[in-house]
Amino acid sequence: MSVLANRPFVKMNGLGNEIVVVDMRKAPAAISAGEARAAAQPSGAPYDQLMALYPPRMAGTASLIRIYNNDGSEAGACGNGMRCVASLLTKESGKDRLAFEVDGRVLDTWKGADGLFTVDMGEPRFAWNEIPLAEEFRDTRAIELQIGPIDKPVLHSPSVVSMGNPHAIFWVDDVNAYDLAKFGPMLENHPMFPERANITLCAIQSKEHIVIRTWERGAGLTKACGSAACAAAVAAARRKRTGRKVRVTLPGGDLAIDWRESDSHVLMTGPVEFEFEGTFDPALFAKAGAV
Repeated sequence: MSVLANRPFVKMNGLGNEIVVVDMRKAPAAISAGEARAAAQPSGAPYDQLMALYPPRMAGTASLIRIYNNDGSEAGACGNGMRCVASLLTKESGKDRLAFEVDGRVLDTWKGADGLFTVDMGEPRFAWNEIPLAEEFRDTRAIELQIGPIDKPVLHSPSVVSMGNPHAIFWVDDVNAYDLAKFGPMLENHPMFPERANITLCAIQSKEHIVIRTWERGAGLTKACGSAACAAAVAAARRKRTGRKVRVTLPGGDLAIDWRESDSHVLMTGPVEFEFEGTFDPALFAKAGAV
């Protein structure tokens, strides 16, 4: 039987980024790609990311977290999902500040007086082989990549950065003027990105405000992608188009991003919303062959 069969879950969202949280701490078991895909079915608990909580391995952390996209692949970061997890475990523990292990990194979270949650997403990585890219580029503020006619490309010269997962940010005047559902899959799976990539369109509104839309690796179009908001904010600051503190508007709402100068860590602040609790039906996994 699937490790998710009859397992309780909590459905939440961060600015419309659909998150499912599953607590595996008392009965740890690995979730397969097939099980993750099956759980995201319409008759299950459709999600962008599934956050699986495991017993902590590192001293001072509340939990080890593994993150799954709805296509069954694993993600190295999910800022909106981290805020949802922080909200649940803050309520459980009574502690406003918690740390979590995610993909070998420790991420700190805390609840503000305004009820919003902040996640320290750590340092961005800019080296071509850390993002990673298939080719060497000394300057990743703009790389040679385009789609469309050579003399009139539709999108070109993205900034690239890793926030625990690969991001490519294309600079546009209007994020809604492009068919991201069409271009997103092509760019996500472009040979330039050996581990695929999150594809973001970014429009600069002012030195303190940017607007983005994201095609999320392994999840598709999303109302909000927290790591993409961080990546776009950092990329905009690197290109001197904004300061290090910006408001990022996503289809689902706004996030506050602060690329802290003292240690280069990226702080993301925003809301979380509880939707409902449920239990996974074993039939979900039998139908999908994920048993």
